[in-house]
Formats: sequence, C-alpha cells, structure tokens
Amino acid sequence: MRPSFLSKPVLALATAWLVVGCARRSPAPAPAPIVVETVRTPDSPTPAVAARDLADVMTSELKLTPAQTAQVRQILAGTVADVNAARQQFPAKSAPLTAALQRINTNSEKQLKQTLGAATYQEFQRKKRPIQAQLQQRQR
Repeated sequence: MRPSFLSKPVLALATAWLVVGCARRSPAPAPAPIVVETVRTPDSPTPAVAARDLADVMTSELKLTPAQTAQVRQILAGTVADVNAARQQFPAKSAPLTAALQRINTNSEKQLKQTLGAATYQEFQRKKRPIQAQLQQRQR
C-alpha cells in the first residue's frame, strides 16, 4: 500500500514545486572582468601620449601661446621617439644608453629654451616638480 500523502495530486504538486523552485534560482554570477595592469619598468618604451600630456600641463602651468604649445609638442614627441630608439639600440643600464639619454635630454632642453624664451624657460625650471606631479596624476 502507498501512503496517502503520495497520492497523484500531491506528487504532481511536489514535482511542480521542485521544478519551479529550481527555475527561480538566480543565475550563476558573471565571471569577474579580466583586469590587466600595465607596469612600466625603467626600460619600458615611453608612450607617445606622454609628450602630449606633458605639453598640455606645460601649457596650463606656463600659459603658453598656441604656437608655443605646438612647438613644445613637436619637441617632446621627437624626444620620446629618440629615447625609445636609444632604449632599443642599447642595453638597459649601460654606459652608451646613459650617454645617449643625456645627449637627447640636452638637445631637448636647448630646443625648449629657444621655443619658450628665457623668462618662460626659467619659470619652467622653477615649476618642474609641480609639472611632473601633475603629469603623474594624469597617467594614473
């Protein structure tokens, strides 16, 4: 004999409840998005946007004219390209790389001094640390 609680209507109701209960379960959570963090090392190539960002910060801090801004962007873009080429040409932390980077930096500073003029270049020298801090904030 079957127990009375397992009659057909009760069994059908229990089956339906199990099916509906299972269907109401929340779907599996979506997988976490993949986050890739880029870590720059000292010998990593300098991104091209760094020249643009530095020129923008210099423009706002030094109140550069549009012509000066365009020239500064061009100088800094050339500097970034030269630095990246030197890093590919010479081993990291080598004497030839250090000499090449010093030469590139000296040339860039000379061009900036000509473009900005003596007074603005002196202001740039005084504000280098705040400009670098702003540039780092932009790159985060």
